[in-house]
Amino acid sequence: MPSDSTIPLKGSSPANAGVFGGERTKLQAPVWLYLSLVILPVEFFLGSVALTPLRVLLLCMVIPLTANLFSGRYGKLLATDYFFFAHILWAIVAVAVNNPSRVVENTGSAAVEFLGGYLVARAYIRTPDQFETLVRILLFLTVISLPFAIAESLSGRAVIPHLIENIPGLSTVKQVDIPKRMGLFRVQNVFAHPIHYGLFCSATFSLILVGLKDRMSFFMRLLACLAICLGVFLSLSSGALLAIILQVGLISWAFAMNRFKRKWLMLVGLFALGYVAIDLLSNRTPSKVFMSYATFSPQTAYYRSIINDYGMRNVWANPIFGLGLRSWFRPVYMKTGSVDNYWLVMAMKYGIPGFLLVVSGYFIGLFKVGWRDLSFSTRASRLRLAWMITFCGLSFTLTTVHVWTAIYSFVFFFFGSGLWMANYSAADAGDTGAPMAPEKSLRARALSYSRNHPAPAEVKSPSGPAYSRPPPSRPETVRESRNAPSGSSYSRFGGPKPADAPSASGKDDEG
Repeated sequence: MPSDSTIPLKGSSPANAGVFGGERTKLQAPVWLYLSLVILPVEFFLGSVALTPLRVLLLCMVIPLTANLFSGRYGKLLATDYFFFAHILWAIVAVAVNNPSRVVENTGSAAVEFLGGYLVARAYIRTPDQFETLVRILLFLTVISLPFAIAESLSGRAVIPHLIENIPGLSTVKQVDIPKRMGLFRVQNVFAHPIHYGLFCSATFSLILVGLKDRMSFFMRLLACLAICLGVFLSLSSGALLAIILQVGLISWAFAMNRFKRKWLMLVGLFALGYVAIDLLSNRTPSKVFMSYATFSPQTAYYRSIINDYGMRNVWANPIFGLGLRSWFRPVYMKTGSVDNYWLVMAMKYGIPGFLLVVSGYFIGLFKVGWRDLSFSTRASRLRLAWMITFCGLSFTLTTVHVWTAIYSFVFFFFGSGLWMANYSAADAGDTGAPMAPEKSLRARALSYSRNHPAPAEVKSPSGPAYSRPPPSRPETVRESRNAPSGSSYSRFGGPKPADAPSASGKDDEG
């Protein structure tokens, strides 16, 4: 049974600093195994059931992780937990009504991928150290994927899937046949579609640029973001490019409006004003105008507008249980039944109740994290800002793409990996990830008092009054502060500064 115990952390001093700066923390084995299988494009059949190593892993883990979650071993339960489980239960009912012979096979795989990825994150990503280490690992996976992506963009053949399909008994993701864009082949790499590869690369952009600001140098963060943008570009996916553009826009807004306390409400108001203005001034709906600028060609935008129109007709025709796995009604000239909108697919397959359950869980989780007071920790506030920006961008992007198989699981794994912030407190900051302040040491407390700041009489030491001898002279205090432990933040006269305190203006958590 998976355990929620924490493996001892490695990297409590600058000597153990990671490649990209900051301190290294070992993630537990299930997270490493999960991420390895996300990028392993292997498929095989057990009878008539299609399986992947990722599904097998999550099949083994989902029941014990669920039991541990609801027993409180992974912290306080969130409303998101209940909504996500209710969504899967309703999906089972909807498919049972529409396709009773296929309910076990199809909803089983969807439930395992959706809940399995989410539960792995809820169980094993619960501290700032673990979260930052996860971001570095995802960056590493993005970087090592680039040589394969460049080769595929020139040759049109996915390198790793091509090697796997030559192994007897194994199959892999299907090579997509999509026309070139900008003279290059679209890169799917190890995923089922180029859109999925682009989304995987884009997931860590804000977290590297903003979240790891004090953990990586600016030069290293810039190089990392350029590598991420290269992977997104090679996917030639408008949805992934849109995710990066939105993240850049939100980051720019956060820093430009840093002094304004209500800047996010102001931004929502501007979006609403823009929507109304487009609706009044354009002969097209705002959603169609948005799609025309969020795609590579007018033909793609037009095709997606038809998908949305007919998709909503199917939703209103089957509002309770949806279509399940049945084909949806569409024009005869639409040869494929793909729907490039995750939220719309949920409504079409599982009806309005299934759609509302997953959307409620998703946005309640974002609200809980966004509303949490993290002013006691600059580090947690910065990670929260970057994670929120990532998922604000992804929320819009999911209106232009659909996710399935490995990337479907990964999206909700990454969503769950940030929910520790919904219950993070000052007490947790002292126990889990915040560097310990130098004043925890008795000698450091002695150094904090100079000739102009005598020690309080009530402070005791094991051998008597801690400050019974005359305070050291000012030069000696300065020499002592120079010999302070590496990584500590000491003032000019030897006094320690709090390791994780917000600035005087209280704006650090605002970005």
